[in-house]
Amino acid sequence: MKNIQLNRWRILIAATFINICVGSIYAFSIFALPLSKVFDASMPEIMMAFTINAAISPIPMILGGKFVDRGGARAAIFLGGAMFGLGFILSGLATASWMLNLTYGVIAGLGQGIVYSATIGNTIKLFPDKRGLAAGIVTAGYGGGTIIVAPLANALITGSGVQTTMMILGTVFLIIIMTCGLLTQACPTGYMPAGWTPPQTSGPRPGAVNLNWRQMIKQPLFYVIACLFLIGALSGMMVTSNASVIGQTMFGLSASVAALFVSLYSLSNCLGRIFWGAISDRIGQLRCLMMIYLVIAGMMLTLALSSSTVGFAVAIIGIGLCFGGTMGVFPSIVGQKFGMKYYGVNYGVTFIGYSGAAFFGPRIANSVAAANNGMFTNAFYIALAIALVGFALTFLYKALENSKKTAPNTVETA
Repeated sequence: MKNIQLNRWRILIAATFINICVGSIYAFSIFALPLSKVFDASMPEIMMAFTINAAISPIPMILGGKFVDRGGARAAIFLGGAMFGLGFILSGLATASWMLNLTYGVIAGLGQGIVYSATIGNTIKLFPDKRGLAAGIVTAGYGGGTIIVAPLANALITGSGVQTTMMILGTVFLIIIMTCGLLTQACPTGYMPAGWTPPQTSGPRPGAVNLNWRQMIKQPLFYVIACLFLIGALSGMMVTSNASVIGQTMFGLSASVAALFVSLYSLSNCLGRIFWGAISDRIGQLRCLMMIYLVIAGMMLTLALSSSTVGFAVAIIGIGLCFGGTMGVFPSIVGQKFGMKYYGVNYGVTFIGYSGAAFFGPRIANSVAAANNGMFTNAFYIALAIALVGFALTFLYKALENSKKTAPNTVETA
């Protein structure tokens, strides 16, 4: 291990600004309706671009992870940032809805995943002493992108039209990402912050476990972590895609007021990444996860039983905080359990849990609502039950941890 002097906080701040840019991918609902009018296309046709973007996320995450593991974080940011900005610009030049599938779905989607993987992977390596907090801050930028970009995009669309807006934003994203990329420095091999000594544990000495992805997927703990990731993100993805509809159909909110609640959810999502990340550093990741699943269950019950605006607000805030917490806690879990040497690729593989949530969450909510006259109540009960399954899985997680601690100390490397 080495004590190498570098300004890791500057790198963290640059990564956060970069993630604000790529996090704008979740502001697609702002563009969707205007684009449907421009192309005379149905909303499902337009939304397919966003679906593709989410579905391919593990591929660029793994690719970006390879860059990080080989000391190429800056190169990954430049490559991914160029693709992301270009994807937005080309979306503004598209002449048919199917072209969005290529520009916004594939090109911007690949670029976004590469950048996100590079920023979070490099940051986690730079903060072995504050993994939870660092992951929370850098992913908060990703979660907060919608809060910043959505009102800006809405104002630009009103004045300049949706396609010009996408070209303007794409150009701005390119400039910001490339500039912040210049401030990025890859984490040196074996980096250890000055004055910090890794804590002693009863298991293998720190740094002894460095599994590559092939070795990782042979570990039962990997599958438990992936399932926990899926469960933690599921409720958030259910609400992310339907918050406005839920507010209007079940709580009698106007479209404008429901939009404010969407912003409230996004803000909670952003803050939850820092909040739960810091808590995990203090009480441990397992206890943190147990609390998150119990809060999710409580908030889903609140949504199912409440008919008041206050109840909706409380639930929206709670679910947003927990979704953000899920995205902030799991990066540090992967690093701690499988090592940092191959962290970039390993986290990309584990990200399949999030992809599963992105695929199943909205579909569960929408199919249940369609079968119940637009009411989401039964979907909330399903999410509640799934959250309790996640809580139960934390005990299996603990049992697998304990079994590794009592096993003979072995070093697994590639």
